[in-house]
Amino acid sequence: MVQPAASALWPDEPELLTVESAPVPEYGRGSLADLLPTLAAGQGVPGFTPLIEELAPADRNCVFLIDGLGWEQIRNHPDEAPYLTSLLPTSRGGTGRPITAGFPATTATSLASVGTGLPPGAHGLPGYTVRDPATGALMNQLRWKPYTDPRAWQPYPTVFGRAHDAGVHTAQVSSPMFEQTPLTRIALSGGTFHGRLGGEERMDLAAEQLAAGDRSLVYTYYSEVDGKGHGFGVDSDAWRGQLMYVDRLVQRLAEQLPPRAALYVTADHGMIDIPFDEESRIDFDEDWELRAGVALLGGEGRARHVYAVPGAEADVLAVWREVLGDRFWVASRAEAVAAGWFGPSVDERVLGRIGDVIAAAHDDVAITASVQERHESAMVGLHGSMTAVEQLVPLLEVRT
Repeated sequence: MVQPAASALWPDEPELLTVESAPVPEYGRGSLADLLPTLAAGQGVPGFTPLIEELAPADRNCVFLIDGLGWEQIRNHPDEAPYLTSLLPTSRGGTGRPITAGFPATTATSLASVGTGLPPGAHGLPGYTVRDPATGALMNQLRWKPYTDPRAWQPYPTVFGRAHDAGVHTAQVSSPMFEQTPLTRIALSGGTFHGRLGGEERMDLAAEQLAAGDRSLVYTYYSEVDGKGHGFGVDSDAWRGQLMYVDRLVQRLAEQLPPRAALYVTADHGMIDIPFDEESRIDFDEDWELRAGVALLGGEGRARHVYAVPGAEADVLAVWREVLGDRFWVASRAEAVAAGWFGPSVDERVLGRIGDVIAAAHDDVAITASVQERHESAMVGLHGSMTAVEQLVPLLEVRT
């Protein structure tokens, strides 16, 4: 009697995702960190080179960053965003391609990359929450809690500041609530800050500021697409309503551009809706296996920094890889750094902020923490990882 093959009796184990298979962002040639250095180089600001080679120089540059509006969200909603959809072929210098956010694909990290022109491993904001090596506590880099000296945390100058020093008219137009925040100070400062509450007011003032100099670099920002995505999901009517509104804002700004100007519409990350079920949301606070040997859980649901109890690093890595490795890219700090997840290199001061273990979601799944992170665990739309829906962002262009 012929015995059945072992594989017929016991299904193969799920294939683990290798660290090398993660799609590393296009640092140095097509990431958010490369945008402002490219624009500044085209304006003759010393010390910069054009990293996104597809972009042509312009005397006046405006960057409009729409929080949470990834490349795939625009492509999937042509009816709600007819103007943005019409601009898709202009993306990345007319190639019709997106750029990448950087890892993790989250607001604090991305805004720091935009403003400093540096990848996360250099500017030092490598996640939503990370461990402060000086205190051992988790630091929320979006809300800057607990407070730490911003300039010690991120010591590099901003591109705005360097452009201003070189004689470029530089301005930021955003909500007044952001003017004095530490994140603005270390990432987006330089020139003048103009606070306006209404979206239409921001567009009108951004156009005025763009025309105010022979060489101008203007940044403006809108957050509510991201807010509605977190609260209701990117399939919700509330989110679609915000998309329709921001589509009109972009067109309003584009129609007011002065001569010799380029408008670039981009985003800090995309977003994905994660179902509220046990398979899709793994609750760290209720999972004894994942908690074993873990001192702190940082990051966010789709991009986790895991800080082990001293001496338990190897065990934590082995367990997280065994439990999650078919759905997450799971790497040690050394592996993630070597693979370039945070950029070509990581500054010494930043290494201790990165988890002993990093878990980046591959599937439609998240690691939540229902007790420690009640607010975040209730969010519908999430982001952070290296999947296309989170990582790819537009670089739409209008020129005069």
